[in-house]
Amino acid sequence: MKPYFDPDYEYLSQCINPPRVCIDNTTCSDCTLVKVDSMNKPGILLEVVQVLSDLDLFISKAYISSDGRWFMDVFHVTDQQGRKLSDPKTIQYIEKALGPERRDIGKKEDTLPGKSVGMHLVGDHTAIELIGADRPGLLSEIFAVLTSLHCNVIAAEVWTHNRRVACVVYVNDDITLCAVDDANRLLLMKEQLRNVLRGPACDGREACTNISIGSTHVDRRLHQLMFADRDYESHGGVMEELRPVISVDLCEDKGYSVVNVKCKDRPKLLFDIVCTLTDMKFVVFHASVSSDGPYAMQELYVRQKDGCILDSNDDKEKVVKCLEAAIRRRVSEGLSLELCGRDRVGLLSDVTRVLREHGLSVTRADVTTVGEQAMNVFYVTDASGNPVDMKTVEALQGEIGQTVMLNVKKVPATATKYREPGRWAKTSFSFGSLLGRFLS
Repeated sequence: MKPYFDPDYEYLSQCINPPRVCIDNTTCSDCTLVKVDSMNKPGILLEVVQVLSDLDLFISKAYISSDGRWFMDVFHVTDQQGRKLSDPKTIQYIEKALGPERRDIGKKEDTLPGKSVGMHLVGDHTAIELIGADRPGLLSEIFAVLTSLHCNVIAAEVWTHNRRVACVVYVNDDITLCAVDDANRLLLMKEQLRNVLRGPACDGREACTNISIGSTHVDRRLHQLMFADRDYESHGGVMEELRPVISVDLCEDKGYSVVNVKCKDRPKLLFDIVCTLTDMKFVVFHASVSSDGPYAMQELYVRQKDGCILDSNDDKEKVVKCLEAAIRRRVSEGLSLELCGRDRVGLLSDVTRVLREHGLSVTRADVTTVGEQAMNVFYVTDASGNPVDMKTVEALQGEIGQTVMLNVKKVPATATKYREPGRWAKTSFSFGSLLGRFLS
């Protein structure tokens, strides 16, 4: 007979010992401190980091401790412009999302205007998840299929890595603007998309299409899709000087595996790492995160969910590969094409067709709809993965720029060579000093 577990126990525990959230704008001159003090529970670190990442906040430092029954974190954060948090709505949202009222945070009135917090702010929709072999022109074919089936794309997120592509697309009926729920229509949609995704399956991995009616955290789901697809199995497409420096060591006296990550810093880096460790069934007990100029250093003390540590070289190597994949999935290279204009059925199909006709390959895409405005960002290279030449850029501006506003940006180069491990500034971490750092 299984022991009874009251589903309201966690809620009751939080009522007795509610989470405490402090937004400190006085201690540091150049950043805001977000301090979280709460009862410990599985997955709580990912929840906290996810809230901060969804608001596009940059985490420059963090001290994390969740050993035992209590969870204590402090994050040094700034907004996208590198400034302290000053918007009262953003501060209020963090306090509510991480505090005692977080059970109610999913309500529409709690979301931030203009933000897609975790889930794109879309109405009635059908969610489509796709995973398969990447190739030039694939995104154009996917949107063309959806347009031919009278579906309007209201939001989408697309990642590519190691010749694989994963995307989450939200659609509704182009006439009723309601979710597509007809079984025959959904079956046809699934079959046609699977046919488009089918490519040379020389690595034994097939295309996969899943359709559901409901919401999901987009970035979290994309990580799960690509991890399940084993995109971390390297194809040798990354130059050695671009690889993050990742190691897994042993802290014998405390019984932890120690994961060290040193790489080029960027937004949402901590989320990507914690998300992947969580999906691999690891628990982060302590961590120290810091920045040194353009570089980030993270030291995480982890155990597997069953309490075991990593003791085999094969297991350590898999962790290194999976974390490297998690970091690389969101790295964008080449040109950024920012499109803004009045939304209409078939807009994405037309835009991606033009990109395909000019021989461009989409490495990442973020598609949103705010009211009647389409706001889309495409990261593109040529078909060989090389930078796009200026003649092609001018042709795109002449063709796409006739119907929507087009802003072309060069993505900051990621080819800066990482420093050798011995030249990195060392991160200092000790369990005894963690509380002092948390309170400082």
